[in-house]
Amino acid sequence: MTSILLIANPAAGGGRVPNLLPSVRRKLDALGIQHRTGLTSSLDDAVRLTNEALDQGEIPVAFSGDGVAGVVARTASYRPESVFGVLPGGTGNDFCGHVGIPDDPIEACEVLASGVPTTIDLGEANGVRFLGIASFGYDSLANESANAAPRWLGSGVYIWGAISAVIRWKPAHFTVTADGAEKSFDGWSVLCANTSRYGGGMLIAPNASIEDHQFDLICTLDSSRLRFIRMFPKVFKGTHIDDNNLDVSHAREVVVSADRPFTIYADGDPLTELPAEIRIIPSAVKVLLPA
Repeated sequence: MTSILLIANPAAGGGRVPNLLPSVRRKLDALGIQHRTGLTSSLDDAVRLTNEALDQGEIPVAFSGDGVAGVVARTASYRPESVFGVLPGGTGNDFCGHVGIPDDPIEACEVLASGVPTTIDLGEANGVRFLGIASFGYDSLANESANAAPRWLGSGVYIWGAISAVIRWKPAHFTVTADGAEKSFDGWSVLCANTSRYGGGMLIAPNASIEDHQFDLICTLDSSRLRFIRMFPKVFKGTHIDDNNLDVSHAREVVVSADRPFTIYADGDPLTELPAEIRIIPSAVKVLLPA
């Protein structure tokens, strides 16, 4: 197969990537995969390394968390017929969880050897492409807190972020126009889901697909903190989705605004600000997925 460039973030997963790199390299050697490694210290490095790999006919492989995976996917999507790969190296690894890439990066190397290049959709918010779920409102506060939490918490940073955001949350008013149909409501959050998971395993959009050319649009309506907290544990199994405090629909193009500023987060990182136009980009890029 074509050789690969591992785009590795040494800080990902609480700094575990450097410890895993030797084992990953040995596994790639055993599989007969030519490879080299590029280290990142910023998302801009991931853009540069992805373009470098594609220029040299290599497959860029994100060995980090969802943030780097999203940047690699975004960058590759502007290069016709390009293919990228993902090894789980971050705290959440939600894209890997959605598509069935093993949690163990050593085991996941098998996908780079025998995986199938599969065409998937991407999202785009105010012109910036993303891989998984774009969300804002309560989620803006939760992401902000999770990103600021101590890294030694591991995947617990997402629980930290969720609890901190509940404490600080004040009701907001949202206006959402989905494929031309407008709805205006008081609530907690709005999500445009291309994939099913975020926040280290929260199955927030259990029916979302990266191949159906549409978002699962999930609006959490106004409720008491107590009701919101009671619904929260169900998110890890996806059983929350039938709660009547959720407005669930599908859309290809969404225009969103709110009564105060919010940052839209996607793939664990800040993406853009409200107001925003969010759209699905069908069949945007190819990724190596389990056969």
